[in-house]
Amino acid sequence: MRQKDKKALTLKTLNKSNIWDLQENDIFRLWEAAEKDADLHDNLRHYFDVIKSAFDMEEVTIDKPEITKKYEERGFKVGLLRMAEDKKEKWAVKKRPILRVTDLTYENIHHISATKLLEVLERNFGGGWDSLSQSIKDIIESGFDMSTTTLPKERLRKPGGIYERKLADGYQVLEIAKGLWVEAIFAKSKPEMERPRLRFEEDLDKLDEMGDDDELPELDDHFDTPDEDDDTFDEDKLTEESYRTTFETNPEDLNLESEDIADDYDE
Repeated sequence: MRQKDKKALTLKTLNKSNIWDLQENDIFRLWEAAEKDADLHDNLRHYFDVIKSAFDMEEVTIDKPEITKKYEERGFKVGLLRMAEDKKEKWAVKKRPILRVTDLTYENIHHISATKLLEVLERNFGGGWDSLSQSIKDIIESGFDMSTTTLPKERLRKPGGIYERKLADGYQVLEIAKGLWVEAIFAKSKPEMERPRLRFEEDLDKLDEMGDDDELPELDDHFDTPDEDDDTFDEDKLTEESYRTTFETNPEDLNLESEDIADDYDE
């Protein structure tokens, strides 16, 4: 993640997707920046849930150098987090590694490179792309353009072939040997689609940007504004055609049904 993007994040704006762009030091930095917020304690559970979606967190209950050293040997970063106005606790934080295909999620798939993805695939299976479950394929294909080909080893890198064309188009490749044949798995990152902002979210941003002495801005009232695609009922357009039933029945059949009903009553 670019450094300027990290600085733009705050504890309040973290979610289970962008949290994957951070490292251990960033967690302590963002937490420290939020210590002056009056609502920090009220939202502790939410912040912990978001952070724990990408990091392992353990409270260090024994504050001794040898204990801290053991955490650091396990790859943890140890620091202080303010839990209350006058109370700080020591916590160990470690970014959760993506090592297996089962570690891939819709939240983190856009935050790894094609090279990293192929390393994960190579580490986890030898049966090829088709050995993956459909759910894992769906996650991968939400973040990457994927394609495969299986050819005899001597033909795989034929000049002008698919292998050469894919590399020229920016794909990374993983080769899996299958006897005298080779399966080539090509991966290329897709740009992450930004979710369209809802109109009420833009209004909330206006409120967040206000100072304590600012007057409340006039917010647009969107509740009575029809959407462009909304088929609003227009009574003037109501015609006789609107009442036509969808039953297409032969009139003679209806007469027969009436006679049958009459016979039932006669009995």
